[in-house]
Amino acid sequence: PSFSGDSRPVENVSWEDSQAFIKKLNELTGKAYRLPTEAEWEYAARGGNQSCGYNHAGSNKLKEVGWYEENSHLETKAVGLKYPNELGIYDMSGNVWEWCQDWMSEEYYEECHKQGVVENPQGPAEGVYRVVRGGAWYLIPWYCRCSDRFIGTPEYRGNGIGFRLVLPFQSVG
Repeated sequence: PSFSGDSRPVENVSWEDSQAFIKKLNELTGKAYRLPTEAEWEYAARGGNQSCGYNHAGSNKLKEVGWYEENSHLETKAVGLKYPNELGIYDMSGNVWEWCQDWMSEEYYEECHKQGVVENPQGPAEGVYRVVRGGAWYLIPWYCRCSDRFIGTPEYRGNGIGFRLVLPFQSVG
């Protein structure tokens, strides 16, 4: 990590680094953690079924919910210091970009758009670039919108890129 502090998001990790971490975590816990798909990430950032339609995760005013170039003093901040979104999730707009499981393909998204409503698309099976979402501490608000995406090669590391894990629901029975 570029910035110190136990409560700051991990950053300067590649998509490949995240996969190595997930593999080890799953071996230690016996669970099935993973990165969210891009669709899952956006659904969560927008507040799920409780969405109010905000541009940023929990507000149209980024300063209320995220860290970006105007308020970050050019560094990451501890998580949970701003307001959460409608689902109670913090820091999905700004602070650090978050790797998603998906490969990036404009053609894939164009095809989904032609089909109309597509429920929980999984992204293309292969590609050159992986998707990152959420924006980062050094960016203007436009890049911290729930709808914005960026890309990186799987081995790319940057001080504005980290990851967030998901743990799929497993019913007991």
